[in-house]
Amino acid sequence: MAQLDCAKQLDCFLSGCSTGDLFKSTAVVHESNPVLRLSPSGPLMTLPINKQNDVNSAHAFQDAILPGVSRTFALTIPQLPSRLRHVVANAYLLCRIADTIEDEASLPLDRKEYYQDLLAGVVAGRGSAEVFANEFFPLLSASTLPAERDLVRNTASILKVTSGFSERQRTAIERCITIMCRGMHRFQGAASRHGLHDMRALDDYCYHVAGVVGEMLTDLFCDYSPQIAERQPQLRALAVSFGQGLQMTNILKDVWDDLERGVCWYPRSVFARHQFDLSALSTENHGRDFAAGLHELVTVAHGHLRNALTYTLLIPAGETGIRRFCAWAIGMAVLTLRKLEAHPEFTNGSQVKISHSAVAWTTYLTRVGVRSDRWLTMLFDLAARSLPAPADISLAEADAMNTIRGQLR
Repeated sequence: MAQLDCAKQLDCFLSGCSTGDLFKSTAVVHESNPVLRLSPSGPLMTLPINKQNDVNSAHAFQDAILPGVSRTFALTIPQLPSRLRHVVANAYLLCRIADTIEDEASLPLDRKEYYQDLLAGVVAGRGSAEVFANEFFPLLSASTLPAERDLVRNTASILKVTSGFSERQRTAIERCITIMCRGMHRFQGAASRHGLHDMRALDDYCYHVAGVVGEMLTDLFCDYSPQIAERQPQLRALAVSFGQGLQMTNILKDVWDDLERGVCWYPRSVFARHQFDLSALSTENHGRDFAAGLHELVTVAHGHLRNALTYTLLIPAGETGIRRFCAWAIGMAVLTLRKLEAHPEFTNGSQVKISHSAVAWTTYLTRVGVRSDRWLTMLFDLAARSLPAPADISLAEADAMNTIRGQLR
């Protein structure tokens, strides 16, 4: 009965009924050693960083910096079991440092490649984190968020935490960062405001910046749990598609921010089928033909998120923290796709950003029945009911998208 009532509440919420804002709390971590605090209603406040080079200080910095660089992951990562929580947070922060290199507009491509290679080498134990930070930090422009600047400046603290992980955990993280940095450089060299060539190019890009993260998380989950490891082949087959669903949602939402930086990750071939020239995309020029192309991409992202749900249901019901970690990310992505589908005329990412109350409902209702496959499937179907039918992303197609994996092991 409780589950039925919650389903009715979600149905009401998705229909636009008033629910009230359930997400009033401020994310604050490590009260005893505060470094960063992030309030949904206020600005980021940075406090002096503790420079002690001991493990406890490094862990405290990692926990404190996370809310400053990602509200979403600051919400989802703490759901994980304690033995996974610090590992996944650490891996995410290293990925975020790689993102910061990619996003630094003041750096020419050859310098980005240099720092991406340097970071990958440092993660693999072939260089000094202090040298990397001392060289790269002064080059960050004013557009870099304060928390991201602190993260780069304290790269050595993050890697101090990494060094305490098991060999299998370090290997999974190292592989992810290496592939990500190589891919970022390759696509930065080809990036332009005219978009990628076709869907295959988009699949390839998504693999390097997100699919490989799905593979890493799968390896970490399987290392954590023998029961999960029994399902590793099925999880691995879906992991890249999971990552692509989340990444495509971000790409679709962030198109105007990306264009301001002179890049576009939409595939030209998709829009050409609808007689829209992607190179002419602007806030003044994105009418019905553009909306048709966006609609097609929403169906593809929807298909990947369906695979992400299947992945989540393969996680044993007793692993509620991992299930919440996955389901919350999926739920927020589906609600974002709903907004994109309903408002293809948007001209700013804030116009399709989901509300705090939407996040609160997603987390609350998922928590209610996280052990139940039927409940999670019902929630997904309710959230996705106004989306176009999903593209069929078969496992064979998912494998074909990522043939490059075998070359990079």
